[in-house]
Amino acid sequence: MDKIGNKIYKWVEDLFPICRSLTGNGVRETLKYFQNLLPELQIHEVPSGTKVFDWTVPDEWNIYDAYIADEQGNRIVDFKEHNLHVMGYSEPVDEIMTFKELDQYLYSLPELPNAIPYVTSYYERRWGFCITENQRDKLRINPEAKYHIKIDSTLEPGNLTYGELIIPGSTDKEIFYSTYICHPSMANNELSGPTVTTAIAQYIASIKKRKYTYRIIFIPETIGSITYLSMHAKDMINKTIAGFNVNCLGDEHTYSHLPSKQENSLADRVARHVLSHHADDYIQWSFLERGSDERQYCSPGIDLPVTSIMRSKYGTYPEYHTSLDDLSFVTANGLQGSYEAHIKCIEVLEENEKFKSKVYCEPQLGKRGLYPTISRTNTYQTIEDMMNIIIYSDGNNDLLSIAELSGVYVGKLIPIAKKLLEEDLLETT
Repeated sequence: MDKIGNKIYKWVEDLFPICRSLTGNGVRETLKYFQNLLPELQIHEVPSGTKVFDWTVPDEWNIYDAYIADEQGNRIVDFKEHNLHVMGYSEPVDEIMTFKELDQYLYSLPELPNAIPYVTSYYERRWGFCITENQRDKLRINPEAKYHIKIDSTLEPGNLTYGELIIPGSTDKEIFYSTYICHPSMANNELSGPTVTTAIAQYIASIKKRKYTYRIIFIPETIGSITYLSMHAKDMINKTIAGFNVNCLGDEHTYSHLPSKQENSLADRVARHVLSHHADDYIQWSFLERGSDERQYCSPGIDLPVTSIMRSKYGTYPEYHTSLDDLSFVTANGLQGSYEAHIKCIEVLEENEKFKSKVYCEPQLGKRGLYPTISRTNTYQTIEDMMNIIIYSDGNNDLLSIAELSGVYVGKLIPIAKKLLEEDLLETT
């Protein structure tokens, strides 16, 4: 596990240059990369125009080249230098115009003069370029200068593409993971999510005895989750016991937790418990501060118990949705810590049970070899943990509840509970 962060970071590096959007060849290329790492990943396509609840799958967008060139033919803004230079879903254009005419099609950030903003227009046909404020200042010097504006793109009926991986367990009850693959060249807000999810999927596949089935999807944000739910919501509502929306995991800043709408679902409880023991500190957000696919998963009539563990929450760091969210913003250590937090959540979910004591009053531990005959520093803590499990095992409390009540990390209680089961002092309910 100590090398997993480096491996995940390499995946981020490989995928960073690919231009992704809601649809198109960049999404397919990204999914094929993950399919090489997860051979059981199934790639599906949904045709443009398909009705999905109150939405419609949009036309497919692909871009091949784009630039702003001066009168000498020098490219002063070049899509091939950075994917963010073109507004997402820009329709084709090939015109000569002055800067004064061009200015209305340019987007920049005065508060971050060295950053290229991420701007899209998915559902209205338009075009535009995104540049730094410093670039814009240079162009403003001569408003009558002429420029060749070229966007070589297609916007026409095609498909929305997504990936799905089902890893079966001994029951059909499911743990759900969702991550998105629709942002071009952003490391934390985009690539940390699907790369960490891929590592999580590899870990899940390595578990020899899985209690739960795992449903893992790689989708474009918003329209992807709406599309997927339109096809699978009924099944998921019946089966999902916990879910995680996976994004913004790559920096080394304070962890964040955004709960489900229920605020105290099993997924929420596990996330808070793990973070309180995994991290020095974490920021607890409210569901009122939602902004990603939890909006769809927790919507009325769906109400899935989907929570989010993040590092810097989307929208809270200045680099968000800009070119500054680059490979220097995420680290192998940040990715590894986030991966480990999610793995701990899986371990808790797999081992969490409701127990009931099979004896009245306190059991005689000594005759079962459970009471140590030599006193050591941790002896009394172990006995206290054992007795707390026994006394709170009334058929109503799960192991996570007992850990919360006693202020102990549930991972310490799991082997004790297993031993008590072996000794026939407890039973699951």
